[in-house]
Amino acid sequence: MTVEQVRLASLTHRRPTLTGDEIVRHLVPPRQFRTATVDTYRPDHDYPSQAAAVEAVREFATSFLPSSGGFFGRRKTPQTKPGIYLDGGFGVGKTHLLASVWHLAPGRKYFGTFIEYTALVGALGYAQTVSLLRGATLLCIDEFELDDPGDTRLMSRLLGELTASGTRIAATSNTPPNALGEGRFAAQDFLREIDALSAQFAVIRIDGLDYRRRDVEGHAVSLERAGFEAAVAAVEGEVTIDSFADVNRHLAAVHPSRYAKLVDGLTAVAIRDVAVFGNQTDALRFVAFVDRLYDGQVQVIATGVPLDAVFPEDMLNGGYRKKYLRAISRLIALTSAEE
Repeated sequence: MTVEQVRLASLTHRRPTLTGDEIVRHLVPPRQFRTATVDTYRPDHDYPSQAAAVEAVREFATSFLPSSGGFFGRRKTPQTKPGIYLDGGFGVGKTHLLASVWHLAPGRKYFGTFIEYTALVGALGYAQTVSLLRGATLLCIDEFELDDPGDTRLMSRLLGELTASGTRIAATSNTPPNALGEGRFAAQDFLREIDALSAQFAVIRIDGLDYRRRDVEGHAVSLERAGFEAAVAAVEGEVTIDSFADVNRHLAAVHPSRYAKLVDGLTAVAIRDVAVFGNQTDALRFVAFVDRLYDGQVQVIATGVPLDAVFPEDMLNGGYRKKYLRAISRLIALTSAEE
C-alpha cells in the first residue's frame, strides 16, 4: 500500500483562522515547556553563566513576593528591576528559563512570541490589547523581533504602558538583520530599540553551545522513497504529506501568527523533494514554520536535500545567519525523532 493510499492529509488543506480570543488562549508556554522549571534546566558546567542565569531568574521571581509598596513601590528586593532580558546564542535554554519565570509568577500572566503579540494588536486593535493585558503580573516575550522597526516601536509603546501599570516583563530576543555570527549577543541592539524602557531591564547573558547538539549529532535525515513511505506509515497520529514547493507556497498564503494553529494536533509532517532555497523571503517564512514545529515537537519526515542544507551559503553568511542556524539545529532534532 502506498503513502497516498494510507494518508491523504495535506498542510495545504489547513487554512487556519485566528481571532483575538484564540490568540489570547494560546499565550501560554509551548507544550515542551509546560512543565519547565529552574530546577529542570540543565546548566552546562563549562559555561558558568548558565548557572548564574538560573540564580538570576530565581532572584527576579522574588519580585513577585508581596510588599507594601506593590510591584514598583518599596519592593522586597529593591535591586530587582521590573524587566529581565535573557541574552545569548541559540540553544542555550533561554526559552526554558523564560517559561520558568512564567511558572513562578502568580496571578494572570501571558507567554508568547513577539509575532503573537503583534498579531493580537492586529486582531483587537492597540487600545483593546492594552486594556486586555493591563493588570497582568507578567508578560513573557520569546523571540523579540528587531527586524521590523515599526513592530518593534509598537511593542516598545505597548510595554511602556504595561510596565507603568505594574506588569513585569521577561524577554528573549532574536538577532537583528545586521548582527552577523552565531556568537554575537543582541543585548545592546535590544536595549537601543526599547530605549525608553532600557533602564528597567536587567540583562542576563547566557553563554554556551546549542544544547540540541549535545544530544543530536550529524545532519538532518533525508530518506529514499521506500524509507519515507515506511516512516509515514509508522506515525501514530495525524501526519500531512506535501511537496516542499507546495509547503512554501502555502506558507506564503498564511500569516506567520497562524503557523502554530497550522500544525496544531499533528504528530508529523512529511515533505517530499526538499530543495535549496533561492528566495530569502521563502526561507525566513520556513524558519518561522520550523519554530512552530519545534514548539509542538512535530516530527519531520523528508526526501530530497537534507533540511540542514536548504539555506545556501549567501544566506548563511548574511544578516539572518543566527535564525538560519537555529532552524538547522531544530531540523536536525526534528528529523532525528525516533520512528
